[in-house]
Amino acid sequence: MNTVAIVGRPNVGKSTLYNRFLQQRKAIVHESEGVTRDRTYADVEWCGKYFTLIDTGGIVIDPRDSIENAVREQAMLAAAEADLILFVVDVNAGITQMDDYIAGLLQKSNKKVLVVVNKVDDERFEADVPAFYALGFGEPFEVSALAGRSTGDLLDKILSLLPSGTAPQQRNADIRISILGMPNAGKSTVANTFLGENRHIVTDIAGTTRDSIHSEMKYYGKTVMLVDTAGLRKKTKISDSIEYYSFVRTRNAIRESDVCILIVDVNKGFSNQDVRIIQEILEQRKGLLVAMNKWDLVEKDTHTAARLSRDLIYEYPILTDIPIMYVSALKKQRLLKLLDEAFAIRERMRKRIPTSELNDFFRTIIEHNPPPAIKGKYIKINYITQILEDPPLIAFFCNEPALIPDQYKKYLESAFRKQYDFRGVPLNFVFKQK
Repeated sequence: MNTVAIVGRPNVGKSTLYNRFLQQRKAIVHESEGVTRDRTYADVEWCGKYFTLIDTGGIVIDPRDSIENAVREQAMLAAAEADLILFVVDVNAGITQMDDYIAGLLQKSNKKVLVVVNKVDDERFEADVPAFYALGFGEPFEVSALAGRSTGDLLDKILSLLPSGTAPQQRNADIRISILGMPNAGKSTVANTFLGENRHIVTDIAGTTRDSIHSEMKYYGKTVMLVDTAGLRKKTKISDSIEYYSFVRTRNAIRESDVCILIVDVNKGFSNQDVRIIQEILEQRKGLLVAMNKWDLVEKDTHTAARLSRDLIYEYPILTDIPIMYVSALKKQRLLKLLDEAFAIRERMRKRIPTSELNDFFRTIIEHNPPPAIKGKYIKINYITQILEDPPLIAFFCNEPALIPDQYKKYLESAFRKQYDFRGVPLNFVFKQK
């Protein structure tokens, strides 16, 4: 499809325009500068025609740090791959020094550029629009992205400037993988290595990624939708509303995924917040594996990984049935094994055990260790069946379901997992009245 990139200096309303075109709040919008950092993609349909829209971070003249420098690089990468560039400016500010600087960059790109004068909320501002001819890209187009004023006309204009586009193919990914973890654990480096390009900004500053960034890739003929997410911190450490929105987007990314890969910095170790992330994943019934990243920095022998896994499971029992893998995103060590394991978990989530086999198995387990009598009442489990798959839901029909202790339920699940390979798969056991 044709591609349209939205570029401009910070806080001119690029993400507001992006959301307006999509008719949903997909990009984070905030009154402070520099909220958008990575470039994010979405497909737009208008009057039966389609194009891919890219939102980018604000370009500044003199980057103050590595993040601002990377933001500019990402914006220029988006411009380089675009068929049309929407150069967004603010009617209230007029042409600023930064706008002149960006105009110079865009003129060197030899791309088709449409100047979009934003925040023209009513007729009072229209007289200020012609001044933007001075940027050198022809007639400017006035809109109010926030109010929606003239945005439909802008879409018509965009289509008139693009070659004929076709409808996108339905993107039914074979697997949707979310990459999660604490800030600066290496999530974006893992994503970039999978994709083979610097789609996601990587710096040594924690919290660089704020939005959830969706990217599509092929792996042995299968389509993978990869989602790099903002780092999840404790809620008490979420210092501003921008990071709060990132937290919300990350939880939504979990909800949309099939399998989650939790990235942990092996040098910092596993933390209680990592446990909270796992709990969130399991509560949403998603597949899970843990990748201990930066393994190249650890002094080790052939038994180090096994010892560390054993110690982790001892300290954090929630990891008992979750695959733990040791990788180096920087050195590209064992990253493809993460994808292999994610696909294996996806298959295990779809596994269905025949009812006769389930009953034969659990009959032996229950006879070996029957449920305890509670308040003089004997509990009898009569029948077991798998109600659902993806993920599996096993139903136990018995005479006193409310009296079965949690410890006995854990015993049944542990025995079941030992018999069948459900590593990384959330299981749900329900007990019903017979």
